Amino acid sequence: MADENTTEAGAPQQDGADRAGTTERARGPVSRRAVIGWTGAGIALGAAAAGGAAAAVRTGNDVQPAGSAGNVIAFHGTNQAGITTPVQDRLHFAAFDVKTDDRAELVALLKEWTAAAAAMTAGKPVGAGAVGGLPEAPPDDTGEALGLPSSRLTITVGFGPTLFEKDGKDRFGLKAQRPTALVDLPAFPHDNLDATRSGGDICVQACADDPQVAVHAIRNLARIGFGKVAVRWSQLGFGKTSSTTPDEQTPRNLMGFKDGTHNVAGSDRATQDEHVWAAAKDGAAWMAGGSYLVARRIRMHIETWDRTPLKEQEDIFGRNKGEGAPAGKQREHDTPNLKAMLPTAHVRLAHPDSNSGVTILRRGYSFTDGTDGLGRLDAGLFFLAYQRDVRSGFIPVQKRLAGTDALNEYIQHVGSAHFACPPGVRDSADWWGRGLFEGK
Repeated sequence: MADENTTEAGAPQQDGADRAGTTERARGPVSRRAVIGWTGAGIALGAAAAGGAAAAVRTGNDVQPAGSAGNVIAFHGTNQAGITTPVQDRLHFAAFDVKTDDRAELVALLKEWTAAAAAMTAGKPVGAGAVGGLPEAPPDDTGEALGLPSSRLTITVGFGPTLFEKDGKDRFGLKAQRPTALVDLPAFPHDNLDATRSGGDICVQACADDPQVAVHAIRNLARIGFGKVAVRWSQLGFGKTSSTTPDEQTPRNLMGFKDGTHNVAGSDRATQDEHVWAAAKDGAAWMAGGSYLVARRIRMHIETWDRTPLKEQEDIFGRNKGEGAPAGKQREHDTPNLKAMLPTAHVRLAHPDSNSGVTILRRGYSFTDGTDGLGRLDAGLFFLAYQRDVRSGFIPVQKRLAGTDALNEYIQHVGSAHFACPPGVRDSADWWGRGLFEGK
């Protein structure tokens, strides 16, 4: 929940400034649900498609606020979409365990996944679609997204440490290709990690403005991978808790505070190149243009927090709850006076000035997953952070927070994973992980 641990800049831009493709139109039957969205009920879609029923495809050269970012986000480009892309409203995140021992079979799956993701992000069905095929065979698409627009769907893939080596075994001949930055995260004080909600060989992050579209994406990739991969754990998210579009209002977390005030902007390529995108000189050439993702499931003790006085809540964060202004200031984006905050204040501990300028890109979501069986909400923050290297990004910041952050009384990290997200799929001949498996 490193609220300050990022930089502030201007308007957004989609991943990959030279994203391939030309502007085209996404065509198909217009559903009642889509029309409602275009007329204002679906906020992001309404602003995007006010000029007509067909939503324009955006390329990486377009710079648009999230509310007008178009219905289709280009899949192909230098960097994977879903990292600096304007943050959508909903998330379905899944970590997979690879069940096959056959390298060729894994490569074939990644190629098939890539083709399916390219279709779904364009608002098209997988393969031959959900209807019209052989009655005697299962359809290629599960069908729950029929008639729905793509809702700015992005699908982002990452590879976990156990894909390279597990239990001392070089599973797919990839051990030597494991980036030095893809470290096993250390144990932090106060962690209470659930092994069934941690780790994974491959992750898939699906973000969209319609939860059904995001779920459809994960479901179809899981269906395609049946027998070769299996879902290890997954997480649904709502209510983005950070934004890559600083011109928009900063979102709030479930504690009611603005979160991610100084996040990396989608248009700030210089900051991205320094802090978000990996480079060939970092030691793993196949990761150039990729990024390292830390996913943490953070449980919030909502009931205890809700009985905490407002002044104490504000002292814990180091910001006021209404405006989001730092202690002693009037406006949210005023330069914080860290010494005016308590030494244990979250903002003070997480701020770049307290961490040698460390900067990460946040893309988290709130979650509620029923109750814990004791009458308390199982709710909190699904923290997603992208950076060039966790050893100089997430790890030092989290060590500082885990040690003395006053917020630790109200939160607990219960799930954790680290993934190397490769660069973007450049064209229709490319596929996720090609550089890793083929050295291209």
